[in-house]
Amino acid sequence: MPQKISLNLRPGDPASFHVQVRQVEDYPVDLYYLMDLSLSMKDDLDTIRNLGTKLAEEMGKLTSNFRLGFGSFVDKNISPFSYTAPRYQNNPCTGYKLFPNCVPSFGFRHLLSLTDEIDRFNEEVQKQKVSRNRDAPEGGLDAILQAAVCEKEIGWRKEASHLLVFTTDDVPHIALDGKLGGLVQPHDGLCHLNEANEYTASNQLDYPSLALLGEKLAENNIHVIFAVTKNHYMLYKNLTALIPGTTVEILYQDSRNIIQLIVKAYNSIRSKVELTVWDSPDDINLAFTATCQDGLPHPRVRKCGDLQMGDTVSFEISVEARTCPAESISHTFTIKPDWFRDTVEVTVSYNCTCGCTKQIEHNSSKCNGNGTHVCGLCDCNPGHVGAKCECEEGESGAMYHNMCREAEGKRICSGRGECSCHRCVCYKSEFGRIYGLFCECDDFSCPRYKGILCSGHGECHCGECKCHNGYIGDNCNCSTDTGRCLSNDGQMCSGRGNCICGKCQCTEPGAFGETCEKCPTCPGVCSTKRDCIECILFNSGRLADNQTCQKNCRDEIITRVDFLKTDDTNSILCAYPVKDCVMKFTYSELTNGKTNISVLKEAGVIRCKLDFQQGVRNYEKLFSHFPYFEQQNVSSKFSLGSNLIQDGYIDEYR
Repeated sequence: MPQKISLNLRPGDPASFHVQVRQVEDYPVDLYYLMDLSLSMKDDLDTIRNLGTKLAEEMGKLTSNFRLGFGSFVDKNISPFSYTAPRYQNNPCTGYKLFPNCVPSFGFRHLLSLTDEIDRFNEEVQKQKVSRNRDAPEGGLDAILQAAVCEKEIGWRKEASHLLVFTTDDVPHIALDGKLGGLVQPHDGLCHLNEANEYTASNQLDYPSLALLGEKLAENNIHVIFAVTKNHYMLYKNLTALIPGTTVEILYQDSRNIIQLIVKAYNSIRSKVELTVWDSPDDINLAFTATCQDGLPHPRVRKCGDLQMGDTVSFEISVEARTCPAESISHTFTIKPDWFRDTVEVTVSYNCTCGCTKQIEHNSSKCNGNGTHVCGLCDCNPGHVGAKCECEEGESGAMYHNMCREAEGKRICSGRGECSCHRCVCYKSEFGRIYGLFCECDDFSCPRYKGILCSGHGECHCGECKCHNGYIGDNCNCSTDTGRCLSNDGQMCSGRGNCICGKCQCTEPGAFGETCEKCPTCPGVCSTKRDCIECILFNSGRLADNQTCQKNCRDEIITRVDFLKTDDTNSILCAYPVKDCVMKFTYSELTNGKTNISVLKEAGVIRCKLDFQQGVRNYEKLFSHFPYFEQQNVSSKFSLGSNLIQDGYIDEYR
C-alpha cells in the first residue's frame, strides 16, 4: 500500500515533507531471463543450458528468496524483417550452408513463468533452438514490453524486486520501424499473449516507443539489465539514459560471463537509491534535498550511491504551487524509489481564496485617509499613490527622483525599478527577486561554479553567497569536510599533502592519488608495501596483528615471481632484511589506482642466504691475508707508465 500525503498550498508558499529509504537485507528477487534466439546467438544458447543451477547458487548468496523465469524472441515474422517466401516458412535456414536447419521465426514466446524450481529452467533452456531473421536488428523491445505488462502470465510478485535480463548481440528495432512492413498502428502498451504464451500482435502493431517502454517498466517496477556484446555497448548505453531503471553490461560473445554480469549489475542496483516522480502537475515546483551516508544535505539531488545493505538515506521534498489552477481541483502525483515497490502518493489542493476580504475599512487611517484598507494592503483613492496612499499623483520632479537614488550620480532605483511616491518599486525578473531600498540587490547575481549559483551549496543574498554549513568560498564550492582526505592509515592526505576544499593537494614530490597515498619515490613507501606483503602472503606483521590488512592493502595486487624485472623504468626496487637474508620486491603504480607488487619467491631468498654466507667466508679469508697485502703494498715498485687498473699489484691469489 502506498503512503499518502495531503498538502494544501497557497501559490508561492512551499510545503515540505521527508521520505526515508532503507536498503533492506534479503529482499526477494524475481529474475526473468529474456534471450535473443536469432541464429547468431547459437553459441550463447549452448553456454547457458545449465545456467539456472549456477545462477541460483550465486543469487542465493544475496537473497534466500529467488525465482527464475525464461522467455525468448527473434523478430516480427513479416517482410522485410524475416524470410517470408514459402520455402522459408518452416525452415528459414534453408539454403544456409553453415547451419541449414532452424525453427520458424517468432516475435516473443514466454516459456517459463517465474519459479523457484530451477531444474525447470534448465529443462526449458535445453529444449530451445535458434531461428533466423532477415535484417540485423531484432524485435527485443516487443519482448521486453510483453514481459513487463503481462504481470499475471510472467508471475511477477508484488513483494519482490523485479529484474529482467535482456541478452542480445545486435541492435533493436524501435517505433516507426514497423512501417517498413506496413504496420502503421502504434503499440497500445497492452498484454497480447495467447494461451500458448505467444505474442499474437507481433504482426499487427508497430514496435513500442522508448517512452512507452519506460512508462510500463516503471509502472511494474521492473529493472532491465541490457547484457549486450561489446560492439553494441554504446548504443544501449545511450538507451539507458532515455529509459529510467535500466543498466547495460558487456556480454562475451558466447555469454560465458553472464552470471558474473548479473551479480555485478544486481549489486550496483542495490547500492544506490534514486527517486522518480510520476504525473507531476505543470503548475507545481518540486525541489529535492538528499541526505546520504555523509550526513550532509545535498540540495537539488535526488540520488544517493555507495550504499550497503541496511543503510538508510533521507530526502526532503519541497512542493510549491506556482499559480492557482483555472478550476478548483486537486492534483495527485507519485514519488517512488527506483527498484522499490513502495511509493508515496501526494495529493495537492490549492488555497486561492482570502477570507480577509470581508473586513474592509474605507478611508482608513492606515492609508492616511486616502484609501481602503483590505487584506493588509491599501487600495488608494483616485489621485493618490504609495504603499499607504501617502502621495499625490502629481508629485514629481528631480527632488522626488533623487530620493530614489542610492547616491548622487547613481541611476534611479539602480536602473531596475521605478520611482513611485519617493520610493523604488522594483521590477520583476524571470531570473529571481530584485529587492532593496534602491533595488540594488537581487538573489541571482552571485558567483557561480560550473554554471550553478553558489555551487548549489549556498544562498544568494545581494550579490554575495551565504554558504550552507560545511562549505566556504566566494561561490561556496569549497567543502570543509576532511573525511575524503583521510588515508587508509588514518592520516590526513597520507602525511604528504594538505586537505583543501575536501580534496588532497599533494605537496610531497612524486605523490599522487586521491589521498596522496601513491608515492613511488617517497621515503618509507617500501616499508608500507612490506607491511602488505607480510600480511597478505604470510599473515604476519603489524597489519596482521591489528587486523587492518584488508583495509590498508585493498589496492595492492601481489604476485610471487622467480625473477624480478629490474629494467622496467616504472618499477621501484625495494629490499628489507628477513632473518639472515634480504627480501626483494618491485612495485609499480597502475593507471586504475592499484599497485602491482612482484615478490621474489623462496628460492631467491635461499640464494640470498647462501650469497650472504659465502660473503662472510670470503671476508674472513681476506682478513687473514691482510698483513700479506699490506707488506706487498709497501714493497711494491712500479714505473710511471704502468696502469694499476689493468696490471694490478696482485698477480695471483689462492
